[in-house]
Amino acid sequence: MKESCPGSKEITSPSPDDLVCVFCHHRNEIWSDEPDMTCKGCGKTITRDMVMSCIEWCPAAQECVGHEKYERLMKKIREQNAVAK
Repeated sequence: MKESCPGSKEITSPSPDDLVCVFCHHRNEIWSDEPDMTCKGCGKTITRDMVMSCIEWCPAAQECVGHEKYERLMKKIREQNAVAK
C-alpha cells in the first residue's frame, strides 16, 4: 500500500468542521476536504477560504488525493485566486 505525504493528510483523511453561513448565521458541519456546501438553514451556497496546500504544486497530487477530489479542489482554488486578483 502506497503512503501519501503528510501534507495531504487533511485532504485524504478529512475531519468535520463548523462553517457559519454568512447569510443566515446557521452553523453547518463541513468536512475539511470540502470547499463549499449548501447551507442547511437557508439553502444558499456557502464557501470556505481555501488555504494553500500541496495539491497546488506537487506533481503527484492527483495520484495522492484522487482525480475527482483533486479537480474539485483545484477548481475552487482557481476561482478563489481569480476573485483575489
